[in-house]
Amino acid sequence: MNERTDTVVDEVNIFALQELAARSPDAISLGLGDPDLPTPAHIVDAAIAAIDEGRTGPAPTRGLPELRHALARKLLRVNGIKADPEREILVTTGSQEALFLLVQALIEPGDEVIVPDPRYPSYDAAIHLAGGRIVLTPTDERHDFDLDPVEVEARITDRTKAILLITPSNPTAGIISPANLQRLAEIAIERDLIVIADEIYENFVYDGAEHVSIASLPGMRERTITLGGLSKAYAMTGWRVGYITAPAEFIHAVAGLKALVNIHAPTVSQWAAVAALDGPQECIAEMREIYDRRRKLVMDALTGMGLTFGQPKGAFYIWANISSTGIDATTLSYLLLRDAGVLVFPGTAFGEKWGNYMRFTLLQPEPILEEAMERMRRVLRG
Repeated sequence: MNERTDTVVDEVNIFALQELAARSPDAISLGLGDPDLPTPAHIVDAAIAAIDEGRTGPAPTRGLPELRHALARKLLRVNGIKADPEREILVTTGSQEALFLLVQALIEPGDEVIVPDPRYPSYDAAIHLAGGRIVLTPTDERHDFDLDPVEVEARITDRTKAILLITPSNPTAGIISPANLQRLAEIAIERDLIVIADEIYENFVYDGAEHVSIASLPGMRERTITLGGLSKAYAMTGWRVGYITAPAEFIHAVAGLKALVNIHAPTVSQWAAVAALDGPQECIAEMREIYDRRRKLVMDALTGMGLTFGQPKGAFYIWANISSTGIDATTLSYLLLRDAGVLVFPGTAFGEKWGNYMRFTLLQPEPILEEAMERMRRVLRG
């Protein structure tokens, strides 16, 4: 293998903990970010109807017209983004593919991309494969892992091509405040930069926090690439439907790459996505309420163990500071798995500087979360 793919394999191997957990029948996973809640029934019914009616053939590379129009309505209604469904929207096979394709289309060897730290490791892999350079911008617990525009601007050079924004964030559950987002938009305009906006967790914000799409701000539509998907909002991780909205010329370039990779997203999943976007939306609020209850349960439990964290205002994670235990995150991850049967990813899975943090997911029913927290208490008590 070549040097670039060797690096990607090394990064993916951080999830070997998941394989170890699978060997223990009573292990509780607070690791991967896959929703445990069921896909809403009306979405499943739409997929069944598509199969029964024979609507299973090939779809256009850019996505079913019905889905692109549904996405355009959603983008305007929810995000304040006006997008032409014929020219400015591309349906992808999940948001992970959206990230990979857009980076390959955008980044030239040597280009720099400013990325918040900590971050989901797929960003590193995609940028590295394109020959780009990742420039990390620190966030911190004291500021709830908000992204400071001053820190971003200080890292801009003549090689900077784009700023990557992830809000709400995986792994920190932080959001970028509206004031900071406005300043970041001004910086992008002033310095003529592209913004990549990952908004996959946009529907899950708490404590009165507000999600704002940067592409909706004045002057930003033409320089923003927004990616999202249905995996989190509708509990559709296995259905593999994501999307990109961006200026037409960029969508044209990315569509060409997608045609080479896998032609189109799964047709039946696309029909289900139409039903998700155009159907009842109460399911999102119901899921958000469930995640919020779980969030408060785990926050209380971790606080009781002496752990700290920035306020988790979004997504369904808690990024906890474990410094008080005196154990580094990797060691504690293995201890928890071995002695408590609880899987939690160490902070170093999200950046080498984060050995004092761990990411807890909220994707188990409350009684199981309570059991996981009690098991963890027993280990920390020694």
